[in-house]
Amino acid sequence: MGRVTDLARERPPIRILERDTFLKDLKAWRREAAAGAGRLAFIGGEAGVGKTVLVRILAQTVEGMARVAVGACDPLSTPRPLGPLLDVAIAVSPETGRLLEADAERGDVFQAFLSELGQTPTLVIFEDAQWADEATLDLLRFLGRRIGQTRTLLVVTYRADEIGRGHPLTTVLGDLATAEAVRRMTLSPLSEAAVRTLAAGSTLDPAALHRQTGGNPFFVTEVLASGTSGIPATVRDAVLARASRLSAKARKVLDAAAVIGFRIEPWLEATVAGGDADALDECISVGMLRVQETTLYFRHELARDAILETIPLQQRLAHHRAVLAALRSSPMTRHDFPRLAHHAEAAGNRDAVLEYAQQAARRAEALGAHREAAAQYARALRFAEDLPLETQADLLEQRAYQCFLTAQSTEAIAAQERALECRRSLGDRRKEGDSLRALSRVLWCLGRIPEADKRAREAVVLLEQLPVGRELAMAYSAMSSVCMNAENAEGTVTWGARALELAEQVEDTETLIHTLNNIGTMELLRGTMEGRQKLERSLELAQQAGLEEHVGRAFIHLAWAAARTRRFDLIDRVAAGLEYASERDLYLWRLWLVAHRSRLELDQGRWTEAAASATFVAHYAHGESMSRIPALCALALVHARRGDPDVWPLLDEALALGGPAGQFQHIAPVASARAEAAWLDNNLEAIDAETRSTYDQALEVRDPWTVGELACWRWRARLLHEPPPGAAEPYALQIAGEWQRAAQRWSEIGCPYETALALADSGEEAVLRQALETFEQLGARPMMGVVARRLREMGVRGIPRGPRASTRAHPGGLTSRELEIAALIVQGLSNLEIAKRSYLSVKTVDHHVSSILAKLGVRGRVDIAREAMRLGLVTELATATRTGK
Repeated sequence: MGRVTDLARERPPIRILERDTFLKDLKAWRREAAAGAGRLAFIGGEAGVGKTVLVRILAQTVEGMARVAVGACDPLSTPRPLGPLLDVAIAVSPETGRLLEADAERGDVFQAFLSELGQTPTLVIFEDAQWADEATLDLLRFLGRRIGQTRTLLVVTYRADEIGRGHPLTTVLGDLATAEAVRRMTLSPLSEAAVRTLAAGSTLDPAALHRQTGGNPFFVTEVLASGTSGIPATVRDAVLARASRLSAKARKVLDAAAVIGFRIEPWLEATVAGGDADALDECISVGMLRVQETTLYFRHELARDAILETIPLQQRLAHHRAVLAALRSSPMTRHDFPRLAHHAEAAGNRDAVLEYAQQAARRAEALGAHREAAAQYARALRFAEDLPLETQADLLEQRAYQCFLTAQSTEAIAAQERALECRRSLGDRRKEGDSLRALSRVLWCLGRIPEADKRAREAVVLLEQLPVGRELAMAYSAMSSVCMNAENAEGTVTWGARALELAEQVEDTETLIHTLNNIGTMELLRGTMEGRQKLERSLELAQQAGLEEHVGRAFIHLAWAAARTRRFDLIDRVAAGLEYASERDLYLWRLWLVAHRSRLELDQGRWTEAAASATFVAHYAHGESMSRIPALCALALVHARRGDPDVWPLLDEALALGGPAGQFQHIAPVASARAEAAWLDNNLEAIDAETRSTYDQALEVRDPWTVGELACWRWRARLLHEPPPGAAEPYALQIAGEWQRAAQRWSEIGCPYETALALADSGEEAVLRQALETFEQLGARPMMGVVARRLREMGVRGIPRGPRASTRAHPGGLTSRELEIAALIVQGLSNLEIAKRSYLSVKTVDHHVSSILAKLGVRGRVDIAREAMRLGLVTELATATRTGK
């Protein structure tokens, strides 16, 4: 448990090598925090690189100058929500502790903790954030944006080698990349010289030791401590060699400790292992366990894993049963449901799993940790085979819903289909109908549009045979939603009217909220201002009712309409939606919001930001998620407009996702993007095939912006000679040959690239120069070439050939694309990893890296970060890698 520590008097000074610079930075940040400029510092590094040792030394250095409290994330199969906050609450903020015990609203808990951090100079340490639950990650997001006004340094350690691109912590790091109060450092392995120093006096060859351990401090010290004459092949061997020096009694204590976890409460160890103090001291003396405050720890989780693997199955089961019994009997731990569920499952205690997993899931859900809730429901279901079908169906639906919220659509469909089978077996037709309606919603998310439509209609047919109720009202609204997603305005309103009438009759607020959203979205997409009023009313009612799903849905549809209709005045609603979704682990909503934001950024000429947002979605959305489509299109258009390669693989993937579904909102952006890319490639013949069927569909659904955009590309391909009825104004003006009015309208809307495209249709030198300047500022190399060529054909001399304005603005002379690549190099990514992340070929990345090295005048990748710091490019690099906030 966290408390104000006295580490300096509890242990002698710790010796570390090659960490002085890192410690100096941490001390400086601590001083800044004490002066009122709080800091959140992330310390990354591979397992065993020395993060814990570094923060322990930092804690010793601030003894007497600040409060110190340490919390940790546990490697439970399903983490406990807000685990590290629970650890430090009593020491730092008793009010936070009381709120946590009372299961208060998460926002109140976060605010109480933040308020306390501003009172007294404080050092808070959260260790092993790679195991953090979603609620803890949301706390870090919350603090990262607000800690600057406190007197606290919050240090968060994590294993960089255990978080990949899809890890939730990676998302948090991206979210906070541009936060002013956030700092990051990455610990590197030791050099051969440092290993030689550590190995002094041993019989081991330092060079061989460094080569075989890779300079990992934990690996090095474990090998040296093992006392073996040869170098063990793995750290596991080193750990077990050290453990082999223990007596039988001490090894029994160590085995029990490994089952308990990385952190071991002495009382729990004594209960499980018999309380042999001498045996426990032996474990500590040989370095297998260490003491921090009143808690025991393994020297490293790797050591604990190595020990755990060697414990015989029956002995391990017995230990888990003992741990479970002890946790249940103690008032301190009897409500630690995630931990109880973990040990119950490991012990094979079915009844305990069903009890604690469900309680853990409900608590996680209340805290907004929806991933953890889904995992706990899955745990309960593994032991639910003999439960009544009604109970199984309830559990399956609860898991399906939590998976739906977190964009685990495949898992959500599987659980919902099993729940449907249960409802049918029970003969519960009302719940069967509601289950069909819920299944329809999730099927749509994976692009299984015909199935989604079928299930929604089946729900209506079934429920209309029963006495009216909220289930039928929601089924009508589901049909309204099906029509809205198909952009069938008449169907949206017709089904919506039936839903609203029945919602009023049965007094169901959720149906009212859902239906107002459907109708409002359809109206807003078609330019009817009353649509926004309905959407905002839906949002307000959902917030009042605490219906997170529907709040997020309202924000998504505001973003969709904003991106479709170029309503940049709605961008603040997108930002508000992202903050709401991020703080509540509504991952599905977040992906859609970032996808729509990428298009808004593209249209505003913020191409680096658009590429970052689109890349975020392309990497983190599951392969079949429909949110990938707008993101892939935006990313492809950034590439195409810049003249970068690798455009068509992105567009082909988007077509493969949207084509089978055939839904207008999915295929329209793909058709338009493919037409633009073909036009920039001067492949006019391809535009007809790329746009014909979608253009006909756009005319049928009468969407002004899609009609106008596709018509404009067909006009540029000489397939059309006059604007079609209903086309959005700037496109209609362009097709009609009124390029000046079109450019003015695009400028008023706020779309610089489209403005320059309109100006480029002029035959006047001054106007073409204006277009060329805009294309230069945007980095639109293909269009720069087109306009420059026209000017030269007109006999104009002195056409600029130098770097564009955006390039000249960077002290290093880097292009926007090179800034993005440089940022990823600084993060330690290889060219292959950069290629995958940026949707470029490895050859293209090789070219960019060579250009970056040449422009910065450095010889290797490791020098890029140093030179970026010298040139003041750090903020720009952070911006270049910013992901969905």
